[in-house]
Amino acid sequence: MKVTKPLWLFQISIKTCFLICIIASCGTDPRQKEFFLIESEGTKLKVETVADSVTIPFGMDFLPDGRLLVTDRAVGNMVVINTETGEKELLQDVPKVIGKGDGGMLDILVHPDYTSNGWIYFSYSEGDTNANTMVVDRARLDGLKLIERERIFTALPYYKKPLHHGSRLVIKDGYLFIAMGEKTDLKDSAQTLNNHLGKVLRIHDDGRIPNDNPYLNTATTKPEVWSYGHRNPNGLALNPATGILWEHEHGPMGGDELNIIKPGLNYGWPVITYGLNYDSTKVGEGITEKEGMEQPVYYYKPSIAPSGMQFYSSDVIPVWKGNLFIGAMALRHLNRVVIDNNKVIKEERLLTDKSWRVRSVKQGPDGYLYLGVDGGKILRIMPD
Repeated sequence: MKVTKPLWLFQISIKTCFLICIIASCGTDPRQKEFFLIESEGTKLKVETVADSVTIPFGMDFLPDGRLLVTDRAVGNMVVINTETGEKELLQDVPKVIGKGDGGMLDILVHPDYTSNGWIYFSYSEGDTNANTMVVDRARLDGLKLIERERIFTALPYYKKPLHHGSRLVIKDGYLFIAMGEKTDLKDSAQTLNNHLGKVLRIHDDGRIPNDNPYLNTATTKPEVWSYGHRNPNGLALNPATGILWEHEHGPMGGDELNIIKPGLNYGWPVITYGLNYDSTKVGEGITEKEGMEQPVYYYKPSIAPSGMQFYSSDVIPVWKGNLFIGAMALRHLNRVVIDNNKVIKEERLLTDKSWRVRSVKQGPDGYLYLGVDGGKILRIMPD
């Protein structure tokens, strides 16, 4: 005899399944977001979307509580991102920027001793289309407000075109290093010491001039200059294993450079370069070497348009420990550089199929590698 279940039992079963699905959904880890897998050195890794809608995420750094500070260059915003939920909040009382050309809100840096002093450093373009430059301020946070903001550096001279601000920041042993571009039209200024253009600069973290900088006590030099002969530095990073300061800069058509920065040295632009002018003519005499000028550790031809740079120091992804990561905008990938004895011995190009302009790279306190890509995505790379 066939037994037929009453209709109300089927209704209860359907409702029970529906409730189970809701409960399971509510219990899902909030970090389970859009992701895909990649492989590097035989290790599978997950690339996960953390947040979106940050137009040009030029600079990134982490607060001690794990929140991520991001600058949105052309818009001129500073965004605070909860990396667990993806929630974004705007900082208030942010200075106005000139968002033309390469200008806008540029790099951002949380002081290594933030828990004791509360300082956040940021660079941006100030002025208008008649005269502008790159400046560096520092401020503290009160909730979502910038307070106690003070100017600690202004790159001189001002110039009409808002191009080649460079603008990366690093703090080492209480000194602030600032990378400044040569404003394109003023490229010869990179070879003279009476200005800040085409230079890496060093000041105390409160803006004072160190008394052991290489160019002091003369009327024809800027005392902040640490090294010179740079074109448009878009990467500055300390190797935590050695304490050595590395820099990368855009070449013209070809000739992007990776350099080790030392005080008082001349890195050659525009006298020597491995690139060409954008009309394919020679830059200057078209030479790549000259006595008294430094050779790059590594150079790219064709250009990758490097942006952002980070040494990876965590054990979370062991095969990457000690590697240098560089964002590539022109060739649209993440560049992994293996370094041994300060020489590049291997290079791997990741995310080449995504066509992303990787703008910024930062290691998080969780040991994951975070990327900012033009068009809005903030991503993290983590073990699968």
